[in-house]
Amino acid sequence: MKLTIASVSPLALAAVLALAPLGAGSASAQSAPAAAAQAGANTVDYKELEKFMSVYERVKSSYVDPVNDHTLIKGAIDGMLSALDPHSSYMEDADFDSLRATTQGNYGGLGISVTIEDGVVKVIAPTEGSPASRAGIKAGDYITQVDGKLLYGDTLDQAVDQMKGKAGTSVKLTIVRPGRDKPFDVTLTRETIELKPVKWEIKDGDIGYIDLNQFSGNSAEAVEAALADINKATSGHPIGYILDLRSNPGGLLDQAVEISDDFLDRGEIVSQRGRDASDIERYYAKPGDMAHGLPLIVLTDAGTASAAEIVAGALQDQHRALIMGERSFGKGSVQTVMQTGPRTALRLTTARYYTPSGRSVQAGGISPDIVVPQLSDPDYKNRPAVREEDLRRHLLAQAGADDKLLEQDDTATDPRFSATADELKKKDIKDFQLYYALNTLKRLAPAGTAAAASSEHKS
Repeated sequence: MKLTIASVSPLALAAVLALAPLGAGSASAQSAPAAAAQAGANTVDYKELEKFMSVYERVKSSYVDPVNDHTLIKGAIDGMLSALDPHSSYMEDADFDSLRATTQGNYGGLGISVTIEDGVVKVIAPTEGSPASRAGIKAGDYITQVDGKLLYGDTLDQAVDQMKGKAGTSVKLTIVRPGRDKPFDVTLTRETIELKPVKWEIKDGDIGYIDLNQFSGNSAEAVEAALADINKATSGHPIGYILDLRSNPGGLLDQAVEISDDFLDRGEIVSQRGRDASDIERYYAKPGDMAHGLPLIVLTDAGTASAAEIVAGALQDQHRALIMGERSFGKGSVQTVMQTGPRTALRLTTARYYTPSGRSVQAGGISPDIVVPQLSDPDYKNRPAVREEDLRRHLLAQAGADDKLLEQDDTATDPRFSATADELKKKDIKDFQLYYALNTLKRLAPAGTAAAASSEHKS
């Protein structure tokens, strides 16, 4: 998501709307055909606005209960934006504060990303280490009740508001999980979630593991610090890295570019393209690979979205990393946040982004080089994955492909993936995808690999 500050007062905005039909120049300065075309367009605009005002006045004067102007205008704006795509929205007050807190890396709640599907709240992904994650809530779960109250038919904001509350208070969620016979209840304690965007550790003695769970304002700095710390912990001799982007909902575009740059020495990272064919902005890597060209595996799943897909797509297209796991979410659009008041903002989809090879991941996602199912999850076969293509009014990719065919890698009959969750548990394998990535990385690393690593950042 791209953040910009373009403060516009409500009165100024109204003036812009009022003057918009006049066009950029006066009729006298235009040719006769252009003026006629402009006049025709203006007539259509005025007719559409007349429809809105007619309904507005009728509701204002005849609705069964008195209703204030703010409620009607806010509802009209919400309706206008929801007709566009799932990611454009208008935020004010608490929603605006929540957006700012999330992009800065701290917010209060349960730590769960959700969407609305046919009036029901569906989980996209829980945030790692959050109350929702610790309670065992999974992607694809349906939340049907909050504290015994039916959660159905609400807008996404209304549904989320019912799950919000003061830190330290508890809430009971009723969960319907595909593959389970009956709903079950989960009681969670709300807390102020201070997201640490990056966690790292040394796996199997000499493999650097970096778990990147979101792209907030300090994520790139944290990844660079993790690379330096891994180098120090292995005495400058890691054999390779695993970058875990699973259940990463994305975040800030500039952070995705910087993190991709940390693993690249040259080449394009991503391009974003707006409405006009000439409206293209490209981002490139600067010299200096902080991982020193060592083998790199990137883990993805259906919760890997947006900025996380930029990183995975860049590293895949530049042949810098092996992508492993499951097809990603498929959110290939850029949202620009324009502040319209002290605590109000418009979040509008303004561009699509493309990987270095020119692929759009919109509604298609990043397909892994090696498909690895999460066998350690006993529900993985029956639990449907939620992706961009499942959301109503999602943008279409400009170059289409049948992505269902891309997933028909039949892992069910592959002997490498025949173990059950119980069998893996007996072997103390809690995360099969990570286990498989570690073993693969050991085979990729050249014998006697040594890296004269440096902790210097790019400039």
